[in-house]
Amino acid sequence: MFYLDGYYLAVILPCILLAALAQLNVSSTFAKYSRVRCLRNLTGAQAAEAVLWANGVRDVRIERVAGNLTDHYDPRSNVIRLSEQVYDAHSVAAVGVAAHEAGHAVQYAQNYGPVRLRTAMIPVCSVGSQISLVLIVIGLVLYFEPLFALGILLFALAVLFQVVTLPVEFNASRRAVVTLEERGLLSDSELSGAKKVLRAAALTYVAALLVSIAHLLRYLLIFAGGRGRRE
Repeated sequence: MFYLDGYYLAVILPCILLAALAQLNVSSTFAKYSRVRCLRNLTGAQAAEAVLWANGVRDVRIERVAGNLTDHYDPRSNVIRLSEQVYDAHSVAAVGVAAHEAGHAVQYAQNYGPVRLRTAMIPVCSVGSQISLVLIVIGLVLYFEPLFALGILLFALAVLFQVVTLPVEFNASRRAVVTLEERGLLSDSELSGAKKVLRAAALTYVAALLVSIAHLLRYLLIFAGGRGRRE
């Protein structure tokens, strides 16, 4: 247990701190570029629509949604939902975020492979992520190795889901940036700001993945250590 405690302090805790810093960074970067009004006076909703039309996508609705940075694309209803700070805002940050969500809609419209894989994984991984920790805890308390192993397997599937999510997020941002640049929707300096906002958001996914991988390795160490003591 001393080794595992040392592992937590040396590996997991730094990853958690990194994830917290990533969240602070995305909030501060978004706030900074929310104060920078784009020269073309585009709103977030208009930017999302421009990205969709530039990529030949015509059937996606764009709606306002409550909350702070709650922007997302819902493939089930084929709707882009933009938060109140993005939908009507004329800032560089709003344009970047909205264009990113439109990038997700374009991914689905063009049958982008990783996003289809991610969608196929959602049913299993959503259930697995909810019950994996329960199974791991029960398996540890009862010293029941098969239950513990099943929990680790389900947790590993949730981690795999996060791995698949990374290229989906990076690709959506790339599509957004390319369209914003090709259509001249942002100036060079504004485009640089939008890239910083999207990069900060992407780093939160990377940091969250590192935390999950660190926890998964810890569970594997506990499992291996338990088997070793029995042998």
